[in-house]
Amino acid sequence: MPVPPLTLLRWQFDLTWSLFEYHLGRLEPADFLWEPATLCWSVRCSSDGSWTPDWADTEPDPIPVPTIGWLTWHIGWWWTVAMDHLQGQPPRQRTDVEWPGAGEPTVAWLRDLRTEWLGLLDRLTDADLEGTAPFPWQDDPDPTVTHMIAWVNSELMKNVAEIGQLRLLRAQPRSNV
Repeated sequence: MPVPPLTLLRWQFDLTWSLFEYHLGRLEPADFLWEPATLCWSVRCSSDGSWTPDWADTEPDPIPVPTIGWLTWHIGWWWTVAMDHLQGQPPRQRTDVEWPGAGEPTVAWLRDLRTEWLGLLDRLTDADLEGTAPFPWQDDPDPTVTHMIAWVNSELMKNVAEIGQLRLLRAQPRSNV
């Protein structure tokens, strides 16, 4: 018997999120701003206490290594934009999505985004899945909501792997060799 598309997409999301929880529960506040290389993108605290992510409108060469802080801000940005699109709302600008800060504030924020996302998925019908979704493919004439949900799963999986790898690298004992 074929699995309904939303059931499969939800299963994939839940699997990816379970892998993310493994890392979220082990992150220390200092992990978020650890810079593993000379050239890094991070989030920087301004004089008013808000956080600003490093950004370039044209991808730099070489590409900077993102910190966990930057990656978690990035997840929050693209996910809020995906939710805006799914709800038919004007998408927030990159500069409107604020990173809450290292440690528990960001972990709680990401968990809240997950709860909001699942609430939106629970309201979808099969007919909704075939609707047009302009995000993230502005140039593709036929993307559906199904495509957007699959993209969210893929993007989350990629970011989870990056965060996990950075966390594991930071936790390794350093050799003097």
